[in-house]
Amino acid sequence: GSISGMVMFTGTPPANEAVDMSEEQACDAKWPDGPTNPVVSVSDGHLANVFVRVTAGLPDGPYPTPTGDAVIDQVGCLYTPRVVGVMTGQTLEIRNSDPLLHNVKATPTANRGFNRSQPREGMTSRETFSAAEIMVPLECSVHGWMNAYVGVVDHPYFATSGANGSFSITGLPDGTYTVEAWHETLGTETAEVTVADGAAG
Repeated sequence: GSISGMVMFTGTPPANEAVDMSEEQACDAKWPDGPTNPVVSVSDGHLANVFVRVTAGLPDGPYPTPTGDAVIDQVGCLYTPRVVGVMTGQTLEIRNSDPLLHNVKATPTANRGFNRSQPREGMTSRETFSAAEIMVPLECSVHGWMNAYVGVVDHPYFATSGANGSFSITGLPDGTYTVEAWHETLGTETAEVTVADGAAG
C-alpha cells in the first residue's frame, strides 16, 4: 500500500528574504526576478520542502539499503532540492553545478560532520550517515544564505513534498501508522494513517 497526500499552507505565506548575489554574477543571472532565500516555498497554497516519514507502526527491520544515490545540487548559489531524505548507509551525492567555489558543511548531532570544499563546476562529493537523524543541516561557508536539510531514516518509508505540495510513500504493508511532517520553520505535524488491503492511505 501507500500513503499519499498534499501539504497545504493556509493564509498568506511569509515573504522570503531577498539575497544579494551581486558578487556572484553567474548565480545572480539565473534569477531574473531577483534571488530570494526559499525558506517557505508556497505555490497556490501548496507547500514544498516538507519531509514526511513514518515514525511508528512499521514491522521490525532491518531494511535493505537502497543502491541508488540521493542527490543535492548547488545551482544558482542555492541547494536543490532544499530538503532530501536518505536511509542510513545510503550515499548522498552533493554536486556543484556553479562555476565558482562552494563549501559544503554538515553539522549533525547524531552523525559525524563533514566540511568539503568544491571549488570547481562539476565537482561532486559522496557522503553517508550511520545513524537516523532528523534533520542534518547543510550550509555553505562561502554563501551564508545557502542552507539545506537531510532527513536520515533507518527505513525506506519517507518522502519530501514537491513544488505542488504532493508526496507519496509506497510499499507499505497493511497497518496503522504514525506519520510526521517536518518543515524547517513551520515545525512538525503528526497524523494516524491506516493502510488496508494494499490501498492508499
